[in-house]
Amino acid sequence: MPKKKKIAAEVISQKVLAEGIMDLKLKTVLAEDANPGQFIGIYPKNKSTLLPRPISICEFDKSEQTLRIVYRIAGSGTAEFALYDDNTMVDILGILGNGFPTDKADAKDVLIIGGGIGVPPLLGLSKELFDKKAAKSVKMVMGYRNADTFLADEFSKYGDLYIATEDGSVGTKGNVIDACRENGIKADVIYACGPMPMLRGVASYAKEISAKAYISLEERMACGVGACLGCVCKTKNIDEHSHVNNARICTDGPVFDADDLEI
Repeated sequence: MPKKKKIAAEVISQKVLAEGIMDLKLKTVLAEDANPGQFIGIYPKNKSTLLPRPISICEFDKSEQTLRIVYRIAGSGTAEFALYDDNTMVDILGILGNGFPTDKADAKDVLIIGGGIGVPPLLGLSKELFDKKAAKSVKMVMGYRNADTFLADEFSKYGDLYIATEDGSVGTKGNVIDACRENGIKADVIYACGPMPMLRGVASYAKEISAKAYISLEERMACGVGACLGCVCKTKNIDEHSHVNNARICTDGPVFDADDLEI
């Protein structure tokens, strides 16, 4: 794994993608080390907020040295990020986390499931699987609150896309598992990212259809480098650092084999 760096990055574009959802592109050499499912920490310029905000990488272009970040405005830090214009310089820490094990998709029927702000990191994964053409098939199920189905048009370029919305305005009315059942979707391998209740449902559905699931946890993080133990999750294995059945999401994850977790 490449050594983590704190480095200045340049904002080259930013736009509103949906209500409260921002689409930010950064120019940085760290893009050369990025893989689907990894994340960066972005430092607010407001010095009263010392810690970086962890945000998943939506897409990356190694040759252009760009990272695309799609994030929800959820507090003072992300509210500050939303004000950045082109050419703003921002300190970032990366590349962080382990990312999705894309080699597990080889010659397999793959199902990619995302929910809410867990949708963006799956776009880079979908693109990579499409470009490699290693999977036997790729289906995607994305869950939203309403008709603000951000990134859906882009997902549809890379495979069969199914949508679930809480209010039923688009696709299946209900959650992502309801959409899987309604459309009879089966798979050998599942990759997923979203809120914990959704990931519990994904883990259960994976067992139901005898699939292997790799899930990305979206818990709150503090330091982002494994020192504070502020983002531990329960596992079935003993952690070498804490010597208990814990794992640090920031350094051991955020992607885990669902069979290894107690969620």
